[in-house]
Amino acid sequence: MNNTKFTVTVLGFNQALASAITGALDVFAFAGISWQRIHNLTTSPQFKVQLASHHGQSILCSNQVLLQPNIAIEDVSHTDILLIPTIGGDIDEVLNEALPLLVHIKRLQKMGADIAANCTGNFLLAQTGLLNDKIATTHWGYADKFKAMFPKIDLQPDKMVTEDEAVYCAGGGMAWIDLSILLIERYCGHQIASDTAKSHVLDVSRTNQTVYASSRQRRFHSDRDIKAVQSFLEKNMQNKCTLNELAHRHNMTERTLIRRFKNACDTTPGQYLQSLRIEYARKLLETSNMPLERLISSVGYEDLSSFTRLFKKTTGLSPSQYRTKFKRR
Repeated sequence: MNNTKFTVTVLGFNQALASAITGALDVFAFAGISWQRIHNLTTSPQFKVQLASHHGQSILCSNQVLLQPNIAIEDVSHTDILLIPTIGGDIDEVLNEALPLLVHIKRLQKMGADIAANCTGNFLLAQTGLLNDKIATTHWGYADKFKAMFPKIDLQPDKMVTEDEAVYCAGGGMAWIDLSILLIERYCGHQIASDTAKSHVLDVSRTNQTVYASSRQRRFHSDRDIKAVQSFLEKNMQNKCTLNELAHRHNMTERTLIRRFKNACDTTPGQYLQSLRIEYARKLLETSNMPLERLISSVGYEDLSSFTRLFKKTTGLSPSQYRTKFKRR
């Protein structure tokens, strides 16, 4: 197994994120090499890497870097992994221009390739239909758009990486790191994947995106009354307010408030208030040395143990772990 070379093909297109292309190519190319060089061991490259594009045309990335592919996607007859990078430009514009690529993604999947996509690149993968009735993820900030465009997909935007029948999705921006290491482990085993991550100083312990997400994305709707409710909750998150009081204050019945809030924000008022409190707690953990007992009181909680459970369920980290990881020095 250690002497076997596998092929990784990154599918490039205009307005792709350059780092998601070149970074992934680097990580795969140095599996079996970087760790060995550091420790004066015999190198054993595991992957042949190549960049493909429509008709082999140059790729103008979103940062204006021009990349020259190794091969036309039409000429790729075999690859073990096909990786679709992040869309760095306007998603709808890129999806329209990339329509000719869909047939080749499906062709290579039928030929046995593992198909993987990162961040907003999952929109391109979703257009093929290969994600229908499957679990997927994408950048947390584009989850609502993804759900609206692809209702047949079981989107789980809290996940950093998903896998369903050899179709892989990674979450936001730099999640191609997590995706690459996962795929290296799939093909080469845990040791080579771990060595590769260590040699590149990569943190592969991340399991979810919620630690990076913001409740502000829930404001992208047109219901003015619900925006007023959100503003009230944001200004009064420390105070207790029943659903009945909240509805009465904004001239609605409880049932109407829940229905309209759910339609506008895809969550309930109580869940939204909870997310606001967690987000404010995260900010305090990042920017202050406030003791946890005082911190939870300032965001509207009284019991430290229940808050800690909720915080860990939401972010994947305990409050103390979060402060250690993200405290601004």
